[in-house]
Amino acid sequence: MEQIIVDGKERTDRGKNAARRMRVGGEVPAVLYGGKGGPVALTVNTKQFSALLRSESGQNTVFQVRMPGGDQPAMVKDWQVDPVKGVLLHVDMLRVAMDVRIRVRVPVHTFGEAQGVKLQGGVFETVTRDVEIECLPSEIPGEFRVDITEFMIGKQLRAGDLPLDAEKMKLVTDPQRVIAHVVALRVEEEKPAEAVAAEAAVPAEPEVIKKGKKDEEGEVGAEAEEKPEKPKK
Repeated sequence: MEQIIVDGKERTDRGKNAARRMRVGGEVPAVLYGGKGGPVALTVNTKQFSALLRSESGQNTVFQVRMPGGDQPAMVKDWQVDPVKGVLLHVDMLRVAMDVRIRVRVPVHTFGEAQGVKLQGGVFETVTRDVEIECLPSEIPGEFRVDITEFMIGKQLRAGDLPLDAEKMKLVTDPQRVIAHVVALRVEEEKPAEAVAAEAAVPAEPEVIKKGKKDEEGEVGAEAEEKPEKPKK
């Protein structure tokens, strides 16, 4: 495996202005944590670190931080990106011991067209996109790939089905966790023709018309008009 180097320099300047000058100069503020040493404030080469994040193994890449005191193996712990400009703002790195197992999350990718979709009209659904494993830093897989061509409706891919090398890695995720499956297409059940006809035959309830104040006044006025006037004495 090709060794990846990221140039790092210790930094003493702090604050937004100092960080801005670093980014303009092609570097990004960083902190190296973990291991026997305490946290160290650094700057790392922006291009090198961006290429590392875009690599096939991405965040799970084990790389060497090149420092004046000697190279140190590390992994990416976290990073911040400007949401507008898309440039790196800050990086957190974690020291790793190459002879000590660590826990990492590895993506699961499926390929092929499931027969349950092609022949039975089902739907292929991805439920979980990664699993957690435990292994040595040098043995972290870039991904797990599974062929789902033979999957029919009802077939499930579980974490325990993934092609792990039991001698090199241990599955931490529950083996029964569903990664993906093929399910039947959900169709809303249509009502029988007899039920539809019965609903149509039910007469609508008569509309109740409430008398309003004006209607009542109108009726009183009508009665007054019909009542003959009394003759004058």
